[in-house]
Amino acid sequence: MAEAPRAWRTVLDHLERELSGGRLGPGDRLPGERDLAARLGVGRSSVREAVRVLDVMGVVRTATGSGPSSGAIIVARPGAGMSTMLRLQTAAQAFGVDDVVATRVAIETAVVETLASSSDEVRSLGPARELLAAMEDDLLTPAEFLALDARFHLTLAEATGNQVMLAVMGGLRTAIEAYVQQGITRIDDWSATVARLRAEHAALLDAVTAGHAELARTCVRDHIHGYFAQLRP
Repeated sequence: MAEAPRAWRTVLDHLERELSGGRLGPGDRLPGERDLAARLGVGRSSVREAVRVLDVMGVVRTATGSGPSSGAIIVARPGAGMSTMLRLQTAAQAFGVDDVVATRVAIETAVVETLASSSDEVRSLGPARELLAAMEDDLLTPAEFLALDARFHLTLAEATGNQVMLAVMGGLRTAIEAYVQQGITRIDDWSATVARLRAEHAALLDAVTAGHAELARTCVRDHIHGYFAQLRP
């Protein structure tokens, strides 16, 4: 006998239909607890649970009190829920680091290919070049350098204008952030590693700027695999 769906799932399914049908959208306030509970035949606690899930997923923002900013308002923060889900699933060992890295390679090769194949008017690579310049500072700690490194890769994804790519990539990077930071202790010569990473970043951006899509794909693939090979125990 099939298990009956949990009541809060009923609420989620209903709200998904409302969003898909255009009856709810960004900036709209969700119906009140009492209204939803009565309409769907569930308890108010189930409505609250569903709203909490949507909040964690980045679909709504909740605020107490009264007035135009109170209640649950649809905001659709791209990537918020994905980052949380991937981070927790990786921590729980549902996703292996190797699988996360392989997926990151797939996404980032698509990112640089998209940028390299775009016209100069479409690309917006100024922020990426500013980050490269910031990474030249020899006084950066390893953690500070890696934070700029992460921002550099996300900035390339932002430049594509593809919000799905950006959300997935942001989630993947968040999922293995602790692994990357902890892995610094396994690198024998950090100065040499930084010099290599700077050169690889510059070569990658040059390939994208020149419109060499295949070279850009090779650069980013070798860059990611090379760094994670250093982190292995």
